[in-house]
Amino acid sequence: TALKEAIGVLTENYGEQLKNRIYDERGNLRRFVNIYVNGRDIRFLNHLDTELNDEDKISIIPAVGGG
Repeated sequence: TALKEAIGVLTENYGEQLKNRIYDERGNLRRFVNIYVNGRDIRFLNHLDTELNDEDKISIIPAVGGG
Protein backbone atom coordinates (compact mmCIF):
# COMPACT_ATOMS: atom_id res chain seq x y z
CA THR A 1 0.00 0.00 0.00
CA ALA A 2 1.27 3.47 -0.85
CA LEU A 3 1.06 6.41 1.54
CA LYS A 4 -1.40 8.15 -0.81
CA GLU A 5 -3.82 5.24 -0.41
CA ALA A 6 -3.47 5.27 3.38
CA ILE A 7 -4.24 8.99 3.47
CA GLY A 8 -7.23 8.29 1.22
CA VAL A 9 -8.60 5.85 3.79
CA LEU A 10 -8.13 8.43 6.55
CA THR A 11 -9.92 11.14 4.60
CA GLU A 12 -12.76 8.76 3.76
CA ASN A 13 -13.17 7.94 7.45
CA TYR A 14 -12.74 11.48 8.80
CA GLY A 15 -14.27 13.48 5.96
CA GLU A 16 -13.65 16.47 3.75
CA GLN A 17 -12.44 18.65 6.60
CA LEU A 18 -9.36 16.46 7.11
CA LYS A 19 -8.81 16.15 3.37
CA ASN A 20 -8.90 19.94 3.00
CA ARG A 21 -6.30 20.31 5.75
CA ILE A 22 -3.90 17.92 4.00
CA TYR A 23 -4.47 18.77 0.31
CA ASP A 24 -4.94 22.09 -1.46
CA GLU A 25 -7.65 22.78 -4.04
CA ARG A 26 -5.46 21.23 -6.78
CA GLY A 27 -4.98 17.99 -4.87
CA ASN A 28 -1.37 18.72 -3.88
CA LEU A 29 -0.07 18.42 -0.35
CA ARG A 30 -0.33 21.71 1.45
CA ARG A 31 3.02 23.40 2.00
CA PHE A 32 2.63 23.55 5.76
CA VAL A 33 1.84 19.85 6.19
CA ASN A 34 4.80 17.62 7.00
CA ILE A 35 4.40 13.85 6.71
CA TYR A 36 6.82 11.33 8.14
CA VAL A 37 7.00 7.56 7.79
CA ASN A 38 8.88 5.99 10.68
CA GLY A 39 10.35 9.40 11.49
CA ARG A 40 11.63 10.00 7.95
CA ASP A 41 10.34 12.96 5.95
CA ILE A 42 8.50 11.74 2.83
CA ARG A 43 10.25 14.45 0.80
CA PHE A 44 13.39 12.33 1.16
CA LEU A 45 11.57 9.07 0.45
CA ASN A 46 9.14 8.58 -2.44
CA HIS A 47 6.68 11.34 -1.45
CA LEU A 48 3.06 10.12 -1.54
CA ASP A 49 4.16 7.03 -3.46
CA THR A 50 6.17 5.80 -0.46
CA GLU A 51 5.29 2.14 0.07
CA LEU A 52 4.08 1.17 3.53
CA ASN A 53 4.26 -1.98 5.60
CA ASP A 54 1.79 -2.99 8.31
CA GLU A 55 4.15 -1.89 11.09
CA ASP A 56 5.00 1.55 9.66
CA LYS A 57 4.14 4.62 11.70
CA ILE A 58 2.80 7.66 9.82
CA SER A 59 2.96 11.11 11.38
CA ILE A 60 1.07 14.03 9.83
CA ILE A 61 2.26 17.25 11.43
CA PRO A 62 1.15 20.77 10.51
CA ALA A 63 3.99 23.27 10.51
CA VAL A 64 3.73 26.06 13.06
CA GLY A 65 4.95 29.52 12.29
CA GLY A 66 4.78 32.94 13.74
CA GLY A 67 6.91 35.62 15.05
